[in-house]
Amino acid sequence: MTVQTRNYDEITSFLGKWGPFQRMIFISLAASILPNGFVGIYIVFVADTPSHECRIPEEYNISATWRNVSIPMVMKDGTLQRSSCFRYKMNAIRNFSDLNYIPDVDVNVSAIEQEKCNDGWIYSKEIYQSTIVTEWDLVCDNEYKIPLTSSMQFMGALAGTFISGQMSDRFGRRPVLFATMVIQVVTIFLQVFSPSWELFNFIFFLVGFGSEILSPETRVVFCSLGVFLSSALGYMVMPLVAYFLRTWRGLLVAMAASGLLYIPLWWFIPESPRWLLSQGRVEEAEAILRDAARRNGVTPPEVIFTPTEVESALVKREKKHNILTILRSCNMTSVTVLCSALWMIITLGYYSLILNTSNLHGNPYFNCFLSAIAEVPAYFIAMLLLKYTPRKLCQSSTLFLGGIVILFIRLVPTDLPGVAIFLEMVGKFGITSAFCIVYAFTSELFPTVVRNMAMGTCSMTARISTIISPFVIYL
Repeated sequence: MTVQTRNYDEITSFLGKWGPFQRMIFISLAASILPNGFVGIYIVFVADTPSHECRIPEEYNISATWRNVSIPMVMKDGTLQRSSCFRYKMNAIRNFSDLNYIPDVDVNVSAIEQEKCNDGWIYSKEIYQSTIVTEWDLVCDNEYKIPLTSSMQFMGALAGTFISGQMSDRFGRRPVLFATMVIQVVTIFLQVFSPSWELFNFIFFLVGFGSEILSPETRVVFCSLGVFLSSALGYMVMPLVAYFLRTWRGLLVAMAASGLLYIPLWWFIPESPRWLLSQGRVEEAEAILRDAARRNGVTPPEVIFTPTEVESALVKREKKHNILTILRSCNMTSVTVLCSALWMIITLGYYSLILNTSNLHGNPYFNCFLSAIAEVPAYFIAMLLLKYTPRKLCQSSTLFLGGIVILFIRLVPTDLPGVAIFLEMVGKFGITSAFCIVYAFTSELFPTVVRNMAMGTCSMTARISTIISPFVIYL
């Protein structure tokens, strides 16, 4: 006679569905996500480009009249503005100034030959006291370095996806979770002391590596309204902190200091009993579950895991599934490709909108805060749609809303910036809802045995979009 073995959820059903223990774990994991809400986007302020123009050194002894016209006027966003990358040749300007010529009376200023900003730039300090752009002159010919900086973090996150799951399987969920938290905090703090853009980028890669704190399987389990809202809360806090800390180094110190939130979590987040069981560490797994039962006020069974169930868990550990399991089925291969494409599209739109907030008209701090606020109703609406409407309708409607509204932004006149900002926030609302829905939708399309592998594949391909997204806003 075949002995029917229970699955893990059936074994632990004596704990109940939502007791004090589950709430403690949920809140603790949500708190661990909180700093990621601003770690992922502080580059919006750290690498923003203030208004700037070529520096005209005082030692050139140019008259005030000629100094005022030494920067060419260029058409930008429908208005005439002083050039950010060129000036009129200083030799000619100095000669005309020494001869007391009058601009556009004795000399046609626009006919004077132009040159690059050979003496560097002066930057407006109206919004920022300093950014990495002003620190290392990442403008004009070096402007490409700004999106490349953001991409470096996302490259680090992509590298993290390759090993986070394997490390968790080998060393346990809890040690890897806290180890990557430490990596994240330490590397952000090290960025403060970066003497060059190159070293800043290298450390930023490690920051991204540390930000991949949850393996794909764990992320799916805890991908819920509370965790999404926790990330959104961190997102909302970040522009408020940045508003009062106008230097990029000061902001990074504050971001690193947020890691202090992680310390108490060590005493609230236990190792995964499921993982302990898969390693044959039955006594430790049972000890955690008995403590959970005590917290929930229930009586655990005398024997939680039977020898047969322990043996079954060990067998499952040895039976590994990889991408070939998916590729053997034409249907699952097609679904994986389509889901990966969907993840890439949504992720590209989501991060492009986040990184573009500092380029919108008006105060960048307020615009970033609005972008964060837009996420809150988006998550609630996504959960309601998932509960009451078909999955395809959920996904397609939110994507359509986000896409069509963003297309309409191109039709808004330049003298109506408020309308453009409103439409972008509506678009952010739609894309954020789609981002939330795609997690649940994708996980339901695959059998249990390959679900984690499929989700990991989709997550990995989505990282490619995040790497590209910083360059999209420069198109």
